[in-house]
Amino acid sequence: MSSNRRAVRFTANFERNLEEIRRFLDAADAKAAFGLVIEDLFDTVIPNLEAFPEIGRDFLARSPLSVEGQALREKAIRVAGKRWRLREYITDDYVILYAVGESALALIAIKHHLRLSFDLKGHWA
Repeated sequence: MSSNRRAVRFTANFERNLEEIRRFLDAADAKAAFGLVIEDLFDTVIPNLEAFPEIGRDFLARSPLSVEGQALREKAIRVAGKRWRLREYITDDYVILYAVGESALALIAIKHHLRLSFDLKGHWA
C-alpha cells in the first residue's frame, strides 16, 4: 500500500445525499439507476480516491462569481482549516465533495451535476 493512500469514510451528510438520490430515482421509477450509482461509487470512485486522494479538483481554487459563492468559499476555508483539503470528484452525472486529511479521506456530499451548490453547515464534527 502506497504511503499516500487514505482510508475513505462517509459522513452523515453523504449518506443522507445517497438516500435522497435513492428516493428520487425510486419515485422516477428508475430503481436500477441507483444500483449503478452505488456500483460506480464502490467499484471506481472509492478505489480511485484511496489510491489517488488528490485526483479531484481543488474546491477552493475557483473564485466564485456570486456573493453567495464567495460566502460559501470563505466558510469552507474556516471549516476545513489547514488540516483538510477540499476537493471535487466528477463521475458520470454526479459531483462528489470530499476532504483529504493526513490519514483519512471524508466523503462530504454527492450531488447531481445540475445541483450547483454544497451546503457545508453541519458537515464537520
